[in-house]
Amino acid sequence: MVLGHRRLAIQDLSPLGHQPMVSASGRYVVAYNGEIYNFRHLQKEFEQQGCRFRGHSDTEVLLAAVETWGVEEALGRFVGMFAFALWDRQERVLYLARDRLGEKPLYYGWQGKSFLFASELKALRQHPDWAGEINRDALTLYMRHNYVPAPWSIYQGIHKLMPGTLLRIPADCPPGHLPDPQPYWSAIEIVEQGIADPFEGSDGDAVEALESLLRETLADKMISDVPLGAFLSGGYDSSLVVALMQSLSSQPVKSFSIGFHEEGYNEAHHAKVVASHLGTDHTELYVTPEEAMAVIPRLPQLYDEPFADSSQIPTFLVSQLARQQVTVSLSGDGGDELFGGYNRYAQGRQMMERLGRLPGAARLLIARGLEALPPSAWDRLFRLLGPVLPQRLRVPLPGDKLHKLAGVLGQGGGQALYQGLVSHWSEPDKVVLDGRELPTALTDPKHQARLEDFTDYMMFTDLVSYLPDDILVKVDRAAMGVSLETRVPLLDHRVVEFAWRLPRRLKVRDGQGKWILRQVLYRYVPREIMDRPKMGFGVPIDHWLRGPLRDWAESLLDEGRLLREGWFDPVPIRRKWQEHLSGERNWAYHLWDVLMFQAWLEAWSG
Repeated sequence: MVLGHRRLAIQDLSPLGHQPMVSASGRYVVAYNGEIYNFRHLQKEFEQQGCRFRGHSDTEVLLAAVETWGVEEALGRFVGMFAFALWDRQERVLYLARDRLGEKPLYYGWQGKSFLFASELKALRQHPDWAGEINRDALTLYMRHNYVPAPWSIYQGIHKLMPGTLLRIPADCPPGHLPDPQPYWSAIEIVEQGIADPFEGSDGDAVEALESLLRETLADKMISDVPLGAFLSGGYDSSLVVALMQSLSSQPVKSFSIGFHEEGYNEAHHAKVVASHLGTDHTELYVTPEEAMAVIPRLPQLYDEPFADSSQIPTFLVSQLARQQVTVSLSGDGGDELFGGYNRYAQGRQMMERLGRLPGAARLLIARGLEALPPSAWDRLFRLLGPVLPQRLRVPLPGDKLHKLAGVLGQGGGQALYQGLVSHWSEPDKVVLDGRELPTALTDPKHQARLEDFTDYMMFTDLVSYLPDDILVKVDRAAMGVSLETRVPLLDHRVVEFAWRLPRRLKVRDGQGKWILRQVLYRYVPREIMDRPKMGFGVPIDHWLRGPLRDWAESLLDEGRLLREGWFDPVPIRRKWQEHLSGERNWAYHLWDVLMFQAWLEAWSG
């Protein structure tokens, strides 16, 4: 058994915090990534029982908890984000554990006769037994989702440990065999129990309870031995996190935002207004397309496996900006999934309610009507009608959204409809040669909660798939790539458990999500500053592919190259590329999936 560790020191910067760390009795050895936010409370509890600590790191507290309560009970008492490998010298058992929501990564699997595990795939690649065979079925899933969903990875035999699970591996486990990871915290149980036992107070009581809980969790996450700040996009979630941080701090909180000069992609001016109102020490950076595109060659190294959420670019840039002043940054991720914030929740529900009753022929007729105009024409029409459109229809890139709507109108049932809404390539097995789709949280009944309401179903599905496999991957890898730790207070498991007890009317009201979060935020930031259409955190990939990125993309999408490499059928890819270049359609998301795989393959094939 070999444990290694490279540390970004946050708590106890002295050598007493170094890892791998051995427990006081010598029985356990741990390599650990993350933070246990309630470690000081646990440390006081142990000290009252006569325990003495060498340093003041949360790693030492983790080991004391395991020695006192055992691994599973200790996990139940931790509040934090973490992935760790723990070797029990006495029982000769290796434990791998991952935090409840999946903020920190953990890869594992057999390569030949060696069992490997690490926070990053690049670490596994260093082992002499590494084979690195690409999994075509995982590639097929990637083409649908723009990420490889857990428990799969892009490589054969290598898995991601699922959030909230513990894997126990005895030393005599035969090569090629592994026990199944066991949940110590189940999102399915939390969701079903929350709906069965709803919060029964008034709307005002719920707002008070949520604010109190958020203030408590923020106080935990502001503990650090190094400089700390926060990302501030100007949206509801990040504004709420920064507002609560500022209310808890005696000094101006350091806040950071990235701006773009392209209209429709810039929220920096909103962030600046929020920062000014709150009195934060705000830093903003407007980046040029050239500066943003300069990040692209770094993406394969940062993300280790194909990952095609193009907001990875501004996420890296804001992380790089923050790292110039702080070592820890808080973010507002999780608010959409917990409190009904995504536009697709309202869209999906409306489709189920209004179109679900229509016969299939009528739905197909509507789809053809939506596709009769190219997205650019719909965009022009929406701009023309902007002054008379209701607020909920004033969305960025309406043409793309209407064409996506057309693509899912023919889907039957809630699960199929939602899969259509969140898919990139709708039939990825026809693009990836010899690929088939593996079961995921969207398709495997074992990973689905019993939910009667379609909005609840969509939010739950995102909680166990899109959130850990896309959003948290995007933030963690971008930040760790510049040695910045990110903390996500809205994903404290106590907040998650409380959110699922809230009646749906406290989340989505009058067609708008995050009602209760907005009520808390309005106590700190005036409504007139905040209320505006939701904007994604993205970059104009569609324009770049027709302009400065065209030659780069053409080389990666070359038909001869695709045929030689043998992963894709080049026909549908080339067709979309030509339609995109002509302006007939906007296939930026689909093409970015292929380009990010191609760039990753080029970077790691050697």
